[in-house]
Amino acid sequence: MTLLKILCLAPFLVKTITITGIWPESRSFSDDGYGPVPPRWKGVCQVGVGWDRSNCSRKIIGARFYHAGVAEEELKNEYLSARDANGHGTHTASTAAGSIVEAASFHGLAAGTARGGAPRARIAVYKSVWGSGHGAGAGSSATVLAAIAAIDDAIHDGVDVLSLSLTVEENSFGALHAVQQGITVVYAAGNSGPAPQVVGNTAPWVITVAASKIDRSFPTAITLQASCIRRPVRYTDQLLNFCCLILANIPNLISS
Repeated sequence: MTLLKILCLAPFLVKTITITGIWPESRSFSDDGYGPVPPRWKGVCQVGVGWDRSNCSRKIIGARFYHAGVAEEELKNEYLSARDANGHGTHTASTAAGSIVEAASFHGLAAGTARGGAPRARIAVYKSVWGSGHGAGAGSSATVLAAIAAIDDAIHDGVDVLSLSLTVEENSFGALHAVQQGITVVYAAGNSGPAPQVVGNTAPWVITVAASKIDRSFPTAITLQASCIRRPVRYTDQLLNFCCLILANIPNLISS
């Protein structure tokens, strides 16, 4: 077995996800087959709205959240806890360290086995982005301070890897402190492009990872309503006329 495969399947590896939180009920975070939490782990399971100690497990071994200084507007429709109301953190956590899930699909599309890059790794969640803030749009001073506080706690809790799917340049020195403690720090490159010189998180002491494309397409039949009001919609700087569209075979899902 190669070293890379050993690391991908290592149950002792603790990855930190610092973003919008996590949805612990997802099958991607099942702890089936896991042994006890490593005794070296010093983290906590911070309770809050929609999150109690039962939401931590042998897979999600730690949870913290940081909202001091965040605007009230950003906290609307949010959970004051590590629970994800945005979806971004759950997505990135499952990409980095989601457990193996057989027979996964989206309403029958893309059927197969879902798994993260290190499916046997443990996860610790440090929620530091709130409300409408996504990775690239989370540049407020409150978010910067929250990210730095999260990194500092993660270092002391005993993580092995920091996985940071956000672009806040000011926290790169927090990442440097983590690297000095022997922690691998992996950042997202951002969502800009394709164009030259748009990569974010370029500090030389971190690993910056870009997104990739897939080689599959998922054509889906749609039904146009027999009569609909046409109205102009601005899309990619072009003025288009769209009708109301109904996505077939998915109940209660209508988009226009």
